Amino acid sequence: MIVAFELSMPSVASWNSRWSGEGRAYVKTRNISKKVAGECAIDEILKRRTFTYRWDDGWCAMVTVRKVDSKENVKLRRKSVGFCGYDWMIDSILDYGEILTRKEQGNENQ
Repeated sequence: MIVAFELSMPSVASWNSRWSGEGRAYVKTRNISKKVAGECAIDEILKRRTFTYRWDDGWCAMVTVRKVDSKENVKLRRKSVGFCGYDWMIDSILDYGEILTRKEQGNENQ
């Protein structure tokens, strides 16, 4: 199963209330095996669909999760400009079913 994770910033605390990455595609896809799908409860993640994380400074990130086919996977990967260094959010969603920092996960020394 191929799962796409799309990053957006619905709430920004910049001087002009805009994100410099606005208008670009920030998408990562992952191939999830049946074994891993069971371990990370991918069905529940796909049902929930959106995950948000808020920082104390007013910024908010949103990751939208959906299942895609191989043709759409190729399109998304071509137009994507990366994930702005927020790959840890994808890992957290798959590991915990929500976006948690390392400190919140109890792994602040990693």
